[in-house]
Amino acid sequence: MSNVDPSNQDLSNQDPSNQDLSNVEPNIMEPGKPSRDLTITQLNQQCLLHLLSFLDKESRRSMSLTCRRLRDVYLDPCLWSLLLFHSPSELKRGHYVLGPWLRCLAITWHSSRVQVCNVEDWLKTQFQKDLCSKHENLVSSFLKRVCNMCPNLLSLSLSGCGHISDQELICVLQSCSKLRSLQLENCVRVTDRTLKALVLHGAALHSVTVDFCRNVTQEGLQVVRIKRPDIRLSADRSAGMIPDSKPDRKTKLPLRRTLLQKVLLFS
Repeated sequence: MSNVDPSNQDLSNQDPSNQDLSNVEPNIMEPGKPSRDLTITQLNQQCLLHLLSFLDKESRRSMSLTCRRLRDVYLDPCLWSLLLFHSPSELKRGHYVLGPWLRCLAITWHSSRVQVCNVEDWLKTQFQKDLCSKHENLVSSFLKRVCNMCPNLLSLSLSGCGHISDQELICVLQSCSKLRSLQLENCVRVTDRTLKALVLHGAALHSVTVDFCRNVTQEGLQVVRIKRPDIRLSADRSAGMIPDSKPDRKTKLPLRRTLLQKVLLFS
């Protein structure tokens, strides 16, 4: 057996202070740096809200089903001050949170089916009526919920919503007293009743757009301009289009109107 002087032994494995730390990874040596094992749920609330704000409503909903932490972020009101819908069918999916924190709402529908919605009810074929029956109440029902749950709404934009009527819009004006901007485009059932309601109930309105709303008249627009000159009013084509006129049973629909309907259906 060889005699080894203990004083000459390498004690680097016994005393950590004597170890060579040159090969140790920096993130282990410096506690201030984030660990490589950091998961998304370890981020703070503000970071998670920022990340989810880049996702669409469906992706947010999917993430919220993964764990309780992300579910809490999904339900945070800060995430739902703005709601954008690209078709009425999105309204019934339930992948959004509605409440008093909502500030801006937009429902825009650019589809060939909008042309079918724009046809007067008394001129629709049974096939067209069946198409409309699948979605005709979606926007109206949603706006009723907005009236009950979103009193702080500041901006409302509706485009291609051919089934909403004056009644729903008047209810919004009465319930959302802070509304500052109202944009209506290609909403064929909107009439001068909505314009008169702007004067009575739209105290906070600064901007109003009624483009391609064929049942709005020049007289209705003039009422808004005279009684509410503070409102910036835009009405592209609305007062110059042919309004709906239900034909008498004894008279036929004017030829001009018949031709226009055919253009709308087959264009």
